[in-house]
Amino acid sequence: MTERLLDVKGLKTYFYTDEGIVRAVDGVDLYINKGETLGVVGESGSGKSVTALSVMRLIPQPPGRIVEGTIVYDGKKLLELPPAQMRKIRGKEISMIFQEPMTSLNPVFTVGEQIAEAIRLHEGLGRRDAMAKAVEMLKLVHIPNAERRVKEYPHQLSGGMRQRVMIGMALSCSPNLLIADEPTTALDVTIQAQILELLNELKAKLGMAIMLITHDMGVIAETAQRVVVMYGAQIVEEAPVTELFKEPLHPYTQGLLRSIPRIDLAATRKQKLEAIPGTVPTLRGDVKPGCRFAPRCAFAKPMCTENTPPLKEIRPGHKVACVLY
Repeated sequence: MTERLLDVKGLKTYFYTDEGIVRAVDGVDLYINKGETLGVVGESGSGKSVTALSVMRLIPQPPGRIVEGTIVYDGKKLLELPPAQMRKIRGKEISMIFQEPMTSLNPVFTVGEQIAEAIRLHEGLGRRDAMAKAVEMLKLVHIPNAERRVKEYPHQLSGGMRQRVMIGMALSCSPNLLIADEPTTALDVTIQAQILELLNELKAKLGMAIMLITHDMGVIAETAQRVVVMYGAQIVEEAPVTELFKEPLHPYTQGLLRSIPRIDLAATRKQKLEAIPGTVPTLRGDVKPGCRFAPRCAFAKPMCTENTPPLKEIRPGHKVACVLY
């Protein structure tokens, strides 16, 4: 059996707001093996980023709170660690590429200073050595003229360059697990392809595991070995990547795949892209029992609204939460 690096069980993260409790993550179970890429997909608001921030213990408190569940990383129970110990793991052993490189970098420090800060903190290097390592990281993520770029401020770099700086910063201490929260959003297609190629290349070189959060099924097909589909703060399907694309079981996953343009079929038959009707539930206040996708599902039956279907293994490695199975 492959060794597990991260094991999340029954994770519930709620936000206590003036309008009521928002159940941002509501009973999530997932695991990542050493050296594996796990893809996490779903619409905006399905709980992907909050799951990642919960693993990093970066949920703003208040209003947020991890109310239930366990997060075990490499044998350590992260939710029980004191803040000082968690700080040693965060950035060194588990690193995160945040969603927005435009706002995640500090505008008043050079990119070199920002990378060097993490290196000095975790590796205990002096200022000069940390700066030399920052230059090395920029070269690793294929930024040209790294010696000059290291002295530049975020506003002097393009979106793609800033995203590479974020990746360089996340990888500066050679983490065992990299959480990439939509690392290619807002980048054009050619830059997106380069960033994904870079992540795959660095994964092979450093032997790390990746948790890749994205909306893009194409990105998942190219980089992940296993996929978790999230909807309404819960996991509705989990499968190896080839099986999920060949035979998606949950109506939500089927809808996601049908909404992707098919270049191979476009020339032979004209077909309208299907959209999933309705919107993602807000999960504020009292949440009714039953399947959260039922109001938008074409196959919904009366029993779908009675009880929340559990995530069951239908065949080896393929789990689904749906009354149809």
